Amino acid sequence: MKLRDRKVLGAPARLWWSSLALRMVTTTLGATIIVLLLAGLFLIRQVTTGILQAKQNAAVAEATTSLSRIQDQLRSTDLRTASLYERLNQLADEAAGQSGQYHVIIQGPVSNLVSEGISVSSIPKALEDTATTREGMWAQPTTVRYTTADQTSQPGLAVASTLWAPGESRGFPIYFIFPETQEAETIALVQRVVAATGGLIVLAMGIVTFLGTRAISAPIRQASISAQRVAAGQLDERLPVRGTDDLARLAVSMNAMATELQRQIRELEELSSFQRQFVSDVSHELRTPLTTVRMAADMLREARDETDPAMVRATELLHDELERFESLLADLLEISRFDAGAAVLALDETDVGDLVIDEVEAARPLARRMETPLVVRRGGDVTAEIDARRIRRIIRNLVANALEHGEGRAVEVAVASDARAVAVTVRDHGIGFEPWQAEQVFARFWRADPARVRTVGGTGLGLAISLEDAHLHHGWLQAWGMPRQGAQFRLTVPRRTGDALNGSPLPAIPADANLPALPPGPGASSPGDAV
Repeated sequence: MKLRDRKVLGAPARLWWSSLALRMVTTTLGATIIVLLLAGLFLIRQVTTGILQAKQNAAVAEATTSLSRIQDQLRSTDLRTASLYERLNQLADEAAGQSGQYHVIIQGPVSNLVSEGISVSSIPKALEDTATTREGMWAQPTTVRYTTADQTSQPGLAVASTLWAPGESRGFPIYFIFPETQEAETIALVQRVVAATGGLIVLAMGIVTFLGTRAISAPIRQASISAQRVAAGQLDERLPVRGTDDLARLAVSMNAMATELQRQIRELEELSSFQRQFVSDVSHELRTPLTTVRMAADMLREARDETDPAMVRATELLHDELERFESLLADLLEISRFDAGAAVLALDETDVGDLVIDEVEAARPLARRMETPLVVRRGGDVTAEIDARRIRRIIRNLVANALEHGEGRAVEVAVASDARAVAVTVRDHGIGFEPWQAEQVFARFWRADPARVRTVGGTGLGLAISLEDAHLHHGWLQAWGMPRQGAQFRLTVPRRTGDALNGSPLPAIPADANLPALPPGPGASSPGDAV
Protein backbone atom coordinates (compact mmCIF):
# COMPACT_ATOMS: atom_id res chain seq x y z
CA MET A 1 0.00 0.00 0.00
CA LYS A 2 1.37 3.41 -0.96
CA LEU A 3 2.19 5.99 1.67
CA ARG A 4 -0.45 8.36 0.30
CA ASP A 5 -3.12 5.65 0.51
CA ARG A 6 -2.12 4.88 4.12
CA LYS A 7 -2.39 8.57 4.96
CA VAL A 8 -5.86 8.77 3.38
CA LEU A 9 -7.03 5.66 5.24
CA GLY A 10 -5.53 6.93 8.48
CA ALA A 11 -7.18 10.37 8.26
CA PRO A 12 -10.46 9.25 9.93
CA ALA A 13 -8.54 7.64 12.79
CA ARG A 14 -6.45 10.79 13.29
CA LEU A 15 -9.61 12.92 13.23
CA TRP A 16 -11.31 10.57 15.72
CA TRP A 17 -8.46 10.69 18.24
CA SER A 18 -7.83 14.41 17.80
CA SER A 19 -11.15 15.63 19.26
CA LEU A 20 -12.69 14.64 22.59
CA ALA A 21 -15.92 16.45 21.67
CA LEU A 22 -16.20 14.46 18.45
CA ARG A 23 -15.77 11.15 20.28
CA MET A 24 -18.24 12.08 23.02
CA VAL A 25 -20.91 13.42 20.63
CA THR A 26 -20.51 10.49 18.24
CA THR A 27 -20.60 7.89 21.03
CA THR A 28 -23.58 9.51 22.75
CA LEU A 29 -25.53 9.93 19.52
CA GLY A 30 -24.75 6.37 18.48
CA ALA A 31 -25.98 4.97 21.79
CA THR A 32 -29.02 7.29 21.75
CA ILE A 33 -29.97 6.27 18.21
CA ILE A 34 -29.71 2.58 19.09
CA VAL A 35 -31.84 3.00 22.23
CA LEU A 36 -34.41 5.16 20.44
CA LEU A 37 -34.54 2.76 17.52
CA LEU A 38 -35.22 -0.21 19.77
CA ALA A 39 -37.71 1.74 21.88
CA GLY A 40 -39.44 3.15 18.78
CA LEU A 41 -39.75 -0.27 17.17
CA PHE A 42 -41.14 -1.70 20.40
CA LEU A 43 -43.60 1.19 20.79
CA ILE A 44 -44.78 1.06 17.18
CA ARG A 45 -45.17 -2.70 17.39
CA GLN A 46 -47.20 -2.48 20.59
CA VAL A 47 -49.39 0.33 19.23
CA THR A 48 -49.89 -1.45 15.92
CA THR A 49 -50.75 -4.71 17.66
CA GLY A 50 -53.19 -2.93 19.98
CA ILE A 51 -54.93 -1.06 17.17
CA LEU A 52 -55.25 -4.13 14.97
CA GLN A 53 -56.39 -6.29 17.90
CA ALA A 54 -59.03 -3.73 18.81
CA LYS A 55 -60.13 -3.56 15.19
CA GLN A 56 -60.35 -7.35 15.04
CA ASN A 57 -62.40 -7.55 18.24
CA ALA A 58 -64.77 -4.86 16.98
CA ALA A 59 -65.02 -6.50 13.56
CA VAL A 60 -65.79 -9.92 15.01
CA ALA A 61 -68.46 -8.42 17.26
CA GLU A 62 -69.95 -6.47 14.35
CA ALA A 63 -69.85 -9.52 12.11
CA THR A 64 -71.53 -11.68 14.79
CA THR A 65 -74.37 -9.17 15.20
CA SER A 66 -74.82 -8.79 11.45
CA LEU A 67 -74.72 -12.55 10.94
CA SER A 68 -77.45 -13.07 13.55
CA ARG A 69 -79.61 -10.44 11.90
CA ILE A 70 -79.12 -11.94 8.42
CA GLN A 71 -79.76 -15.42 9.78
CA ASP A 72 -83.03 -14.28 11.41
CA GLN A 73 -84.18 -12.52 8.23
CA LEU A 74 -83.33 -15.57 6.16
CA ARG A 75 -85.32 -17.88 8.44
CA SER A 76 -88.35 -15.66 8.19
CA THR A 77 -88.20 -15.67 4.40
CA ASP A 78 -90.81 -17.69 2.50
CA LEU A 79 -88.71 -19.38 -0.13
CA ARG A 80 -91.89 -20.44 -1.97
CA THR A 81 -92.43 -16.84 -3.11
CA ALA A 82 -88.75 -15.85 -3.52
CA SER A 83 -85.71 -17.72 -4.69
CA LEU A 84 -82.88 -18.37 -2.25
CA TYR A 85 -80.31 -16.75 -4.55
CA GLU A 86 -82.24 -13.50 -4.83
CA ARG A 87 -82.89 -13.40 -1.09
CA LEU A 88 -79.23 -13.94 -0.25
CA ASN A 89 -78.18 -11.23 -2.68
CA GLN A 90 -80.74 -8.86 -1.19
CA LEU A 91 -79.57 -9.60 2.37
CA ALA A 92 -75.90 -9.05 1.40
CA ASP A 93 -76.67 -5.63 -0.06
CA GLU A 94 -78.84 -4.66 2.87
CA ALA A 95 -76.24 -5.72 5.44
CA ALA A 96 -73.46 -3.78 3.70
CA GLY A 97 -75.68 -0.78 3.11
CA GLN A 98 -76.95 -0.55 6.70
CA SER A 99 -73.45 -0.54 8.21
CA GLY A 100 -71.32 1.23 5.63
CA GLN A 101 -68.27 -0.08 7.50
CA TYR A 102 -67.83 -3.39 5.77
CA HIS A 103 -68.69 -5.39 2.67
CA VAL A 104 -70.42 -8.77 2.50
CA ILE A 105 -69.62 -11.70 0.24
CA ILE A 106 -71.80 -14.86 0.31
CA GLN A 107 -70.85 -18.00 -1.54
CA GLY A 108 -74.38 -18.78 -2.78
CA PRO A 109 -75.83 -21.93 -4.32
CA VAL A 110 -75.27 -20.69 -7.86
CA SER A 111 -72.52 -18.05 -7.64
CA ASN A 112 -70.95 -15.64 -5.23
CA LEU A 113 -73.20 -12.89 -3.93
CA VAL A 114 -71.14 -9.74 -3.50
CA SER A 115 -72.12 -6.35 -2.14
CA GLU A 116 -71.56 -3.46 -4.51
CA GLY A 117 -67.97 -2.44 -5.30
CA ILE A 118 -66.07 -5.25 -3.55
CA SER A 119 -63.99 -7.89 -5.36
CA VAL A 120 -64.15 -11.59 -4.47
CA SER A 121 -60.33 -11.62 -4.53
CA SER A 122 -60.45 -9.80 -1.20
CA ILE A 123 -61.06 -13.18 0.46
CA PRO A 124 -57.79 -14.81 1.58
CA LYS A 125 -57.39 -18.30 0.19
CA ALA A 126 -56.51 -19.75 3.61
CA LEU A 127 -59.63 -18.20 5.17
CA GLU A 128 -61.79 -19.51 2.34
CA ASP A 129 -60.51 -23.03 2.89
CA THR A 130 -61.21 -22.74 6.62
CA ALA A 131 -64.73 -21.36 6.15
CA THR A 132 -65.78 -24.11 3.76
CA THR A 133 -64.59 -26.92 6.02
CA ARG A 134 -65.15 -25.71 9.56
CA GLU A 135 -67.93 -23.93 11.39
CA GLY A 136 -67.38 -20.93 13.67
CA MET A 137 -66.21 -17.32 13.38
CA TRP A 138 -62.80 -16.82 11.78
CA ALA A 139 -60.79 -13.63 11.18
CA GLN A 140 -57.68 -12.99 9.08
CA PRO A 141 -55.88 -9.89 7.70
CA THR A 142 -56.38 -9.31 4.01
CA THR A 143 -56.03 -6.80 1.22
CA VAL A 144 -59.31 -5.19 0.26
CA ARG A 145 -59.68 -4.95 -3.51
CA TYR A 146 -62.42 -3.06 -5.35
CA THR A 147 -64.04 -3.46 -8.72
CA THR A 148 -64.07 0.26 -9.49
CA ALA A 149 -60.94 1.93 -10.87
CA ASP A 150 -61.19 5.00 -8.66
CA GLN A 151 -60.60 3.00 -5.50
CA THR A 152 -57.21 1.53 -4.68
CA SER A 153 -56.45 -1.55 -2.66
CA GLN A 154 -55.96 -1.07 1.06
CA PRO A 155 -55.30 -3.23 4.12
CA GLY A 156 -58.30 -4.81 5.78
CA LEU A 157 -59.71 -7.65 7.87
CA ALA A 158 -61.82 -10.56 6.62
CA VAL A 159 -64.23 -12.30 9.04
CA ALA A 160 -65.77 -15.60 7.88
CA SER A 161 -68.61 -17.71 9.18
CA THR A 162 -71.48 -19.93 7.90
CA LEU A 163 -75.02 -18.86 6.94
CA TRP A 164 -77.78 -21.51 7.15
CA ALA A 165 -80.84 -21.29 4.94
CA PRO A 166 -84.16 -23.05 5.77
CA GLY A 167 -84.62 -26.25 3.90
CA GLU A 168 -80.92 -26.49 2.97
CA SER A 169 -78.73 -29.29 4.21
CA ARG A 170 -75.55 -27.27 3.93
CA GLY A 171 -74.49 -23.81 4.96
CA PHE A 172 -73.28 -20.97 2.82
CA PRO A 173 -69.89 -19.35 3.72
CA ILE A 174 -70.31 -15.65 4.41
CA TYR A 175 -67.44 -13.12 4.58
CA PHE A 176 -67.43 -9.67 6.15
CA ILE A 177 -64.68 -7.50 4.65
CA PHE A 178 -63.67 -4.60 6.94
CA PRO A 179 -61.38 -1.94 5.41
CA GLU A 180 -58.72 -0.66 7.87
CA THR A 181 -58.25 2.78 6.37
CA GLN A 182 -58.49 4.69 9.63
CA GLU A 183 -56.34 2.19 11.48
CA ALA A 184 -53.63 2.39 8.78
CA GLU A 185 -53.71 6.20 8.98
CA THR A 186 -53.46 6.01 12.78
CA ILE A 187 -50.48 3.63 12.61
CA ALA A 188 -48.77 5.85 10.01
CA LEU A 189 -49.37 8.89 12.24
CA VAL A 190 -47.89 7.05 15.24
CA GLN A 191 -44.83 6.11 13.16
CA ARG A 192 -44.32 9.72 12.02
CA VAL A 193 -44.72 10.99 15.57
CA VAL A 194 -42.24 8.42 16.92
CA ALA A 195 -39.73 9.21 14.14
CA ALA A 196 -40.06 12.98 14.65
CA THR A 197 -39.79 12.63 18.41
CA GLY A 198 -36.74 10.41 18.04
CA GLY A 199 -35.13 12.89 15.68
CA LEU A 200 -35.73 15.77 18.09
CA ILE A 201 -34.34 13.70 20.97
CA VAL A 202 -31.21 12.83 18.95
CA LEU A 203 -30.72 16.49 18.00
CA ALA A 204 -31.23 17.63 21.58
CA MET A 205 -28.87 14.94 22.91
CA GLY A 206 -26.24 15.95 20.36
CA ILE A 207 -26.45 19.63 21.35
CA VAL A 208 -26.47 18.87 25.07
CA THR A 209 -23.58 16.42 24.76
CA PHE A 210 -21.55 18.88 22.68
CA LEU A 211 -22.11 21.71 25.14
CA GLY A 212 -21.37 19.45 28.11
CA THR A 213 -18.24 18.03 26.51
CA ARG A 214 -17.11 21.51 25.56
CA ALA A 215 -17.60 22.71 29.11
CA ILE A 216 -15.46 19.80 30.36
CA SER A 217 -12.84 19.81 27.60
CA ALA A 218 -12.23 23.57 27.69
CA PRO A 219 -10.49 23.46 31.11
CA ILE A 220 -8.62 20.32 30.07
CA ARG A 221 -7.50 22.03 26.86
CA GLN A 222 -6.41 25.06 28.86
CA ALA A 223 -4.49 22.78 31.21
CA SER A 224 -2.76 21.17 28.22
CA ILE A 225 -1.82 24.57 26.78
CA SER A 226 -0.52 25.72 30.15
CA ALA A 227 1.52 22.50 30.54
CA GLN A 228 3.06 23.08 27.11
CA ARG A 229 3.93 26.64 28.05
CA VAL A 230 5.52 25.50 31.30
CA ALA A 231 7.46 22.86 29.37
CA ALA A 232 8.60 25.63 26.98
CA GLY A 233 10.03 27.60 29.89
CA GLN A 234 7.14 29.92 30.79
CA LEU A 235 7.26 28.97 34.45
CA ASP A 236 4.95 31.83 35.53
CA GLU A 237 1.99 30.24 33.72
CA ARG A 238 -0.91 29.42 36.04
CA LEU A 239 -4.44 28.03 35.59
CA PRO A 240 -7.53 29.84 36.91
CA VAL A 241 -9.27 27.94 39.72
CA ARG A 242 -13.07 27.95 39.68
CA GLY A 243 -15.13 25.96 42.16
CA THR A 244 -14.13 22.86 44.08
CA ASP A 245 -14.83 20.07 41.60
CA ASP A 246 -12.36 17.67 39.97
CA LEU A 247 -11.37 20.21 37.32
CA ALA A 248 -10.68 22.79 40.01
CA ARG A 249 -8.51 20.27 41.87
CA LEU A 250 -6.70 19.56 38.59
CA ALA A 251 -6.00 23.30 38.20
CA VAL A 252 -4.74 23.51 41.79
CA SER A 253 -2.46 20.50 41.23
CA MET A 254 -1.14 21.94 37.96
CA ASN A 255 -0.42 25.29 39.62
CA ALA A 256 1.31 23.59 42.55
CA MET A 257 3.38 21.49 40.15
CA ALA A 258 4.37 24.59 38.14
CA THR A 259 5.34 26.45 41.34
CA GLU A 260 7.44 23.56 42.61
CA LEU A 261 9.01 23.06 39.18
CA GLN A 262 9.84 26.78 39.02
CA ARG A 263 11.45 26.61 42.46
CA GLN A 264 13.51 23.55 41.66
CA ILE A 265 14.62 24.92 38.29
CA ARG A 266 15.76 28.15 39.94
CA GLU A 267 17.68 26.13 42.51
CA LEU A 268 19.27 24.05 39.75
CA GLU A 269 20.09 27.18 37.77
CA GLU A 270 21.72 28.72 40.82
CA LEU A 271 23.62 25.50 41.51
CA SER A 272 24.66 25.19 37.87
CA SER A 273 25.76 28.82 37.82
CA PHE A 274 27.75 28.25 40.98
CA GLN A 275 29.34 25.14 39.51
CA ARG A 276 30.25 26.92 36.28
CA GLN A 277 31.70 29.83 38.20
CA PHE A 278 33.57 27.42 40.44
CA VAL A 279 35.09 25.55 37.47
CA SER A 280 36.01 28.81 35.78
CA ASP A 281 37.55 30.30 38.92
CA VAL A 282 39.46 27.12 39.75
CA SER A 283 40.76 26.89 36.18
CA HIS A 284 41.94 30.49 36.25
CA GLU A 285 43.44 30.20 39.72
CA LEU A 286 45.33 27.04 38.79
CA ARG A 287 47.02 28.73 35.85
CA THR A 288 49.38 30.78 38.05
CA PRO A 289 50.77 27.87 40.13
CA LEU A 290 50.76 25.71 37.03
CA THR A 291 52.96 28.26 35.23
CA THR A 292 55.38 28.23 38.14
CA VAL A 293 55.44 24.43 38.23
CA ARG A 294 55.90 24.43 34.46
CA MET A 295 58.92 26.70 34.67
CA ALA A 296 60.43 24.51 37.39
CA ALA A 297 59.78 21.38 35.34
CA ASP A 298 61.45 22.91 32.29
CA MET A 299 64.48 23.83 34.38
CA LEU A 300 64.68 20.27 35.75
CA ARG A 301 64.35 18.86 32.25
CA GLU A 302 67.13 21.05 30.88
CA ALA A 303 69.41 20.26 33.83
CA ARG A 304 68.73 16.55 33.95
CA ASP A 305 71.62 14.16 34.02
CA GLU A 306 71.42 12.00 30.91
CA THR A 307 73.43 9.34 32.66
CA ASP A 308 70.77 8.90 35.32
CA PRO A 309 67.88 6.93 33.71
CA ALA A 310 65.62 7.47 36.72
CA MET A 311 66.06 11.26 36.51
CA VAL A 312 65.38 11.27 32.75
CA ARG A 313 62.24 9.15 33.18
CA ALA A 314 60.96 11.35 36.04
CA THR A 315 61.46 14.61 34.17
CA GLU A 316 59.75 13.21 31.03
CA LEU A 317 56.76 12.00 33.05
CA LEU A 318 56.54 15.37 34.79
CA HIS A 319 56.65 17.16 31.43
CA ASP A 320 53.97 14.94 29.86
CA GLU A 321 51.60 15.18 32.81
CA LEU A 322 51.97 18.98 32.97
CA GLU A 323 51.05 19.18 29.29
CA ARG A 324 48.00 17.00 29.95
CA PHE A 325 47.10 19.16 32.95
CA GLU A 326 47.36 22.32 30.83
CA SER A 327 45.17 20.74 28.17
CA LEU A 328 42.59 19.80 30.81
CA LEU A 329 42.53 23.37 32.15
CA ALA A 330 42.09 24.72 28.63
CA ASP A 331 39.20 22.33 27.99
CA LEU A 332 37.58 23.22 31.31
CA LEU A 333 37.77 26.91 30.47
CA GLU A 334 36.27 26.21 27.06
CA ILE A 335 33.44 24.19 28.61
CA SER A 336 32.76 27.01 31.07
CA ARG A 337 32.46 29.44 28.13
CA PHE A 338 29.91 27.15 26.48
CA ASP A 339 27.95 26.84 29.73
CA ALA A 340 27.97 30.61 30.22
CA GLY A 341 26.88 31.22 26.62
CA ALA A 342 30.01 33.28 25.98
CA ALA A 343 31.35 31.23 23.05
CA VAL A 344 31.17 33.05 19.69
CA LEU A 345 32.16 32.16 16.14
CA ALA A 346 34.78 33.85 13.97
CA LEU A 347 33.32 32.93 10.58
CA ASP A 348 35.23 32.95 7.32
CA GLU A 349 34.95 31.27 3.91
CA THR A 350 37.19 28.22 4.35
CA ASP A 351 38.05 25.07 2.41
CA VAL A 352 37.05 22.31 4.83
CA GLY A 353 38.99 19.76 2.79
CA ASP A 354 42.27 21.61 3.42
CA LEU A 355 41.53 21.68 7.15
CA VAL A 356 40.92 17.94 7.16
CA ILE A 357 44.13 17.20 5.26
CA ASP A 358 46.13 19.45 7.61
CA GLU A 359 44.81 17.71 10.72
CA VAL A 360 45.30 14.26 9.20
CA GLU A 361 48.90 15.16 8.33
CA ALA A 362 49.45 16.38 11.88
CA ALA A 363 48.17 13.00 13.17
CA ARG A 364 50.35 10.89 10.86
CA PRO A 365 53.27 10.53 13.30
CA LEU A 366 50.85 9.15 15.89
CA ALA A 367 49.29 6.87 13.24
CA ARG A 368 52.71 5.51 12.28
CA ARG A 369 53.56 4.93 15.92
CA MET A 370 50.30 3.00 16.39
CA GLU A 371 50.71 1.25 13.00
CA THR A 372 47.29 2.46 11.88
CA PRO A 373 46.51 3.25 8.20
CA LEU A 374 45.05 6.75 7.83
CA VAL A 375 43.06 7.33 4.60
CA VAL A 376 41.45 10.57 3.38
CA ARG A 377 38.87 10.98 0.61
CA ARG A 378 37.62 14.45 -0.32
CA GLY A 379 35.08 15.69 -2.83
CA GLY A 380 35.21 18.75 -5.05
CA ASP A 381 34.17 22.14 -3.73
CA VAL A 382 33.89 21.77 0.06
CA THR A 383 34.09 25.40 1.09
CA ALA A 384 31.81 26.77 3.81
CA GLU A 385 31.43 29.73 6.19
CA ILE A 386 32.96 28.29 9.37
CA ASP A 387 35.12 29.09 12.35
CA ALA A 388 38.29 27.32 11.19
CA ARG A 389 39.74 27.01 14.70
CA ARG A 390 36.69 25.20 16.04
CA ILE A 391 36.30 22.91 13.01
CA ARG A 392 40.00 22.01 13.25
CA ARG A 393 39.46 21.11 16.89
CA ILE A 394 36.48 18.87 16.01
CA ILE A 395 38.46 17.02 13.31
CA ARG A 396 41.49 16.71 15.60
CA ASN A 397 39.36 15.18 18.36
CA LEU A 398 37.60 12.77 15.99
CA VAL A 399 40.82 11.55 14.39
CA ALA A 400 42.53 11.14 17.76
CA ASN A 401 39.50 9.25 19.08
CA ALA A 402 39.52 6.95 16.03
CA LEU A 403 43.24 6.23 16.43
CA GLU A 404 42.71 5.57 20.15
CA HIS A 405 39.96 2.99 19.59
CA GLY A 406 40.84 1.74 16.08
CA GLU A 407 42.79 -1.32 17.28
CA GLY A 408 45.40 -0.78 14.56
CA ARG A 409 42.86 -1.07 11.73
CA ALA A 410 42.41 1.54 9.01
CA VAL A 411 40.90 4.92 9.91
CA GLU A 412 39.02 6.49 6.98
CA VAL A 413 38.26 10.21 6.77
CA ALA A 414 35.86 11.46 4.08
CA VAL A 415 34.83 15.00 3.07
CA ALA A 416 31.90 15.77 0.77
CA SER A 417 29.39 18.51 0.07
CA ASP A 418 26.13 19.32 -1.61
CA ALA A 419 24.33 22.59 -2.34
CA ARG A 420 23.54 23.29 1.33
CA ALA A 421 26.01 21.44 3.54
CA VAL A 422 29.54 20.13 3.99
CA ALA A 423 30.10 16.86 5.86
CA VAL A 424 33.12 15.06 7.32
CA THR A 425 33.07 11.43 8.48
CA VAL A 426 35.73 9.66 10.52
CA ARG A 427 35.43 5.87 10.41
CA ASP A 428 37.38 3.37 12.45
CA HIS A 429 37.11 -0.43 12.55
CA GLY A 430 37.98 -0.94 16.19
CA ILE A 431 36.12 -1.95 19.30
CA GLY A 432 33.02 0.15 18.54
CA PHE A 433 30.23 0.63 21.07
CA GLU A 434 26.61 -0.37 21.65
CA PRO A 435 24.00 1.52 19.56
CA TRP A 436 22.34 2.85 22.72
CA GLN A 437 25.63 4.56 23.64
CA ALA A 438 25.55 6.82 20.54
CA GLU A 439 24.39 9.78 22.64
CA GLN A 440 26.48 9.01 25.69
CA VAL A 441 29.80 9.22 23.82
CA PHE A 442 29.40 13.02 23.84
CA ALA A 443 28.97 13.19 27.61
CA ARG A 444 31.71 14.84 29.62
CA PHE A 445 34.38 12.42 30.89
CA TRP A 446 32.31 9.44 29.65
CA ARG A 447 34.16 6.25 28.69
CA ALA A 448 32.61 3.13 27.15
CA ASP A 449 35.08 0.91 29.04
CA PRO A 450 36.37 2.52 32.27
CA ALA A 451 39.03 -0.20 32.59
CA ARG A 452 40.56 0.68 29.22
CA VAL A 453 43.84 2.61 29.50
CA ARG A 454 44.27 5.64 27.27
CA THR A 455 47.18 5.37 24.83
CA VAL A 456 46.77 8.73 23.08
CA GLY A 457 45.97 10.83 26.13
CA GLY A 458 43.18 13.37 26.19
CA THR A 459 41.04 14.94 28.88
CA GLY A 460 37.70 13.17 28.33
CA LEU A 461 36.14 16.46 27.20
CA GLY A 462 37.07 16.34 23.50
CA LEU A 463 33.82 14.97 22.11
CA ALA A 464 31.72 17.13 24.44
CA ILE A 465 33.55 20.27 23.22
CA SER A 466 33.27 19.06 19.60
CA LEU A 467 29.51 18.69 19.98
CA GLU A 468 29.23 22.23 21.35
CA ASP A 469 31.36 23.55 18.47
CA ALA A 470 29.06 21.80 15.96
CA HIS A 471 25.99 23.29 17.63
CA LEU A 472 27.54 26.77 17.45
CA HIS A 473 27.67 26.31 13.67
CA HIS A 474 24.01 25.14 13.72
CA GLY A 475 25.31 21.79 12.52
CA TRP A 476 25.21 18.15 13.53
CA LEU A 477 27.74 15.85 15.16
CA GLN A 478 26.42 12.30 15.15
CA ALA A 479 27.87 8.94 16.18
CA TRP A 480 27.26 5.40 14.98
CA GLY A 481 28.83 2.29 16.40
CA MET A 482 28.54 -1.48 16.62
CA PRO A 483 30.56 -3.81 18.85
CA ARG A 484 33.52 -5.30 16.94
CA GLN A 485 32.54 -3.31 13.80
CA GLY A 486 33.99 0.02 14.83
CA ALA A 487 32.43 3.46 14.90
CA GLN A 488 31.77 6.42 12.63
CA PHE A 489 31.37 10.07 13.56
CA ARG A 490 29.76 12.48 11.11
CA LEU A 491 30.07 16.27 11.24
CA THR A 492 27.65 18.26 9.09
CA VAL A 493 27.67 22.07 8.88
CA PRO A 494 25.72 24.44 6.60
CA ARG A 495 27.66 26.04 3.77
CA ARG A 496 26.12 29.43 4.51
CA THR A 497 25.52 30.95 7.91
CA GLY A 498 21.89 30.71 8.96
CA ASP A 499 20.92 27.96 6.50
CA ALA A 500 18.88 25.15 8.01
CA LEU A 501 20.14 21.61 7.53
CA ASN A 502 17.72 19.13 6.01
CA GLY A 503 20.20 16.43 5.12
CA SER A 504 23.86 15.49 4.89
CA PRO A 505 26.08 14.71 1.87
CA LEU A 506 27.48 11.64 3.67
CA PRO A 507 25.58 8.75 5.29
CA ALA A 508 25.47 8.49 9.07
CA ILE A 509 25.84 4.69 8.87
CA PRO A 510 28.81 3.39 6.85
CA ALA A 511 28.19 1.20 3.84
CA ASP A 512 30.10 -1.71 5.41
CA ALA A 513 28.15 -1.52 8.68
CA ASN A 514 26.90 -5.10 8.40
CA LEU A 515 30.24 -6.56 7.29
CA PRO A 516 32.57 -8.38 9.71
CA ALA A 517 35.26 -6.30 11.30
CA LEU A 518 38.52 -6.07 9.36
CA PRO A 519 41.40 -8.30 10.47
CA PRO A 520 44.11 -6.74 12.65
CA GLY A 521 47.13 -5.28 10.96
CA PRO A 522 48.12 -2.34 8.80
CA GLY A 523 46.12 -3.54 5.79
CA ALA A 524 46.93 -2.70 2.17
CA SER A 525 48.26 0.80 2.82
CA SER A 526 51.36 1.56 4.77
CA PRO A 527 50.59 3.34 8.03
CA GLY A 528 50.03 7.03 7.66
CA ASP A 529 50.87 7.27 3.94
CA ALA A 530 47.52 7.08 2.04
CA VAL A 531 45.84 10.40 1.12
